[in-house]
Amino acid sequence: MARLCKDRAMSDDTRAFRAPGRHRVAVLVRHGLLPIELGIAHRIMGRARRADGTLLYEVVTCAPVPGVIRTDTDITVNVAHGPEALAEADTVIVPAAHETDETYSTGRLPPGLAAALARVRPGARVASICTGAFVLAAAGLLDGRRATTHWAACDRFRTLYPKVLLDPDILYTEDGNVLTSAGVASGIDLCLHMVRTDFGASVANSVARRTVVPPHRDGGQAQYVERLVPAPRVHSTGRARSFALAHLDRPLTLRELAEREAMSVRTFTRRFREETGLSPQRWLTQQRVERARQLLEESDLPVDRIAREAGFGTAASMRQHLQAALGVSPTGYRRTFRA
Repeated sequence: MARLCKDRAMSDDTRAFRAPGRHRVAVLVRHGLLPIELGIAHRIMGRARRADGTLLYEVVTCAPVPGVIRTDTDITVNVAHGPEALAEADTVIVPAAHETDETYSTGRLPPGLAAALARVRPGARVASICTGAFVLAAAGLLDGRRATTHWAACDRFRTLYPKVLLDPDILYTEDGNVLTSAGVASGIDLCLHMVRTDFGASVANSVARRTVVPPHRDGGQAQYVERLVPAPRVHSTGRARSFALAHLDRPLTLRELAEREAMSVRTFTRRFREETGLSPQRWLTQQRVERARQLLEESDLPVDRIAREAGFGTAASMRQHLQAALGVSPTGYRRTFRA
């Protein structure tokens, strides 16, 4: 009897996921792993909670062969789970491993890695961080799909995978159930995007606050922002952005925002794009969509009132913008995420 109990315990230990009801995330790592990218998935998705504190995801790390995984630093990661975790996952995330990623040619993944990916169940969401996109492309998962990767690897990627619709200038992409992201920090944006998609803006914003990162950067924002910090004695557009956020409920013109910084409209527009990677109008629309999402989730205000508070003016205008950004109506969004 004791032996039977022991055997059952050992069998239970082979299961990667243990918490019923949570969204299951498997992070597939390989030799040459960037430790920060492993931490992103665990920190962003592993800490997402409902208002009552209930965890929403269960995140595990797995490898084609469990055991010690080298990183690109002087530390190693001891991975307990093998590829069986992929068969149970709702979402699979593939971080970068720079020592091997750019060596894959189309369809030529190492046998162990190819066999591991073959375990991913149909319909599961698959995402990559940085040059992890080379793995998805080599597996054929990106053929005919829009994708991105780190800007420095784009030429090599385009040569190896001409069937992929590569966009080298954006932070992350979503094409059906396959997502890709650019460099390391954009992995944070991608994971927050998945949290927002799964459980709403309020949950994602809460995670972002605890992690001290911006709650939302649009996937279409440029990878390389020219002037993240203003040069000495060069005016920034920060005051204008703060003013806009405080007055989203009313019409805001480019001239009004430029005057806040004592700039011409032309100079302001150029500086704004240098600092944010977006045009002022696109940035404003993004902020208004985020305000509308927050109010739809957290308030009982009627849709017409939310449209005015968010600066869209009319419910029809807000409906059009939410449909374009999220693929859902205001009423549909509220129905999904108010619970």
